[in-house]
Amino acid sequence: MLVHPQFDPVAIHLGPFGIHWYGLMYLAGFITFIFLGRKRITMLDHPQLTPKLLDDLLFYGVLGVILGGRLGEVLFYNPGYYFSHPLKILAVWEGGMSFHGGFLGVLVAMAIFARQQKMHWLALMDFIAPLVPPGLAFGRLGNFINGELWGRPTDVPWAMVFPRADNLPRHPSQLYEFALEGVLLFIILWWFARKPRPIGSVSGLFLIAYGSFRFLGEFTRNPDDGIFGLMTFGISMGQWLSVPMVIAGVVMFKWSMRKHVAARP
Repeated sequence: MLVHPQFDPVAIHLGPFGIHWYGLMYLAGFITFIFLGRKRITMLDHPQLTPKLLDDLLFYGVLGVILGGRLGEVLFYNPGYYFSHPLKILAVWEGGMSFHGGFLGVLVAMAIFARQQKMHWLALMDFIAPLVPPGLAFGRLGNFINGELWGRPTDVPWAMVFPRADNLPRHPSQLYEFALEGVLLFIILWWFARKPRPIGSVSGLFLIAYGSFRFLGEFTRNPDDGIFGLMTFGISMGQWLSVPMVIAGVVMFKWSMRKHVAARP
C-alpha cells in the first residue's frame, strides 16, 4: 500500500511569500499552449493567426479559465462553503477550479476574441481544442501534489492512502485523469487535427472524448455532494456536467461532417 508523500503545496519559499505548485502547473500549461499553438499555426499555415495574436488569445483564455473555473467551483461544487467564507473565493492558489466552469469561461472569452478579430468562433475553437489537454494534465498533477480530489476506497495493488482524507487505501484518481484527460486526449486530438478538418469537427471530438473520459474517471474519484450539497441520483456532479458535453459533441461532430467545410479562423 502506497502513502501520498504530502508534498509542501508551496514549491518555492520567498520569505513571507511563496510560489505554489498549483500556480506552477497553470504556468506550465500556458507555456505549453503557446509552444503547441505556434506549431499548429505553422503546420496548418493559418492566414490570420500569428504568434503575436496567439499571445493575445492566451490572455483571453487565461481570464476565461480563471474566472470561469473559480465560479464553476463555487456554484457547482461548494456553494455553501464559499458563500460562508466569501474571501476564500479569491484564494485560487489553494486549488479548487472546476473544469466545466473554466470551459464555459473560455467559450465566452473566445467568443469575445473572435468578434474583435473578425474570426469564425467555432473554427477558432477547433484550433485551440488540441492545445487544451496538456493544461488539463498539468492541472491533475497539481491536484495530486496538493493531495486533493482523491479517489474512492479500493483494494487494487497501487492503492494510495491520502492522509488528508483518512487512512483508507484509495484510487489515485488524479493520476488516472492525468492519463485520460491529459495524455490520451491530447494524442487523439493532435492526431485528428493534424490537417484542416470540417468546421466544428475538432471541437465536437473534444467534447465527446473529454466528456467520456471524465464520466469514466468519476467512477474512481471520491463522489462530490452534487448541486447545493444534494446527491444527484447516484451520479456525481462531474458526470452530470459531462453528459451534455458528450451529447453536444456528437451532434456537433455529425453536423460538421455533413458540412465538409475546412476549418479556418
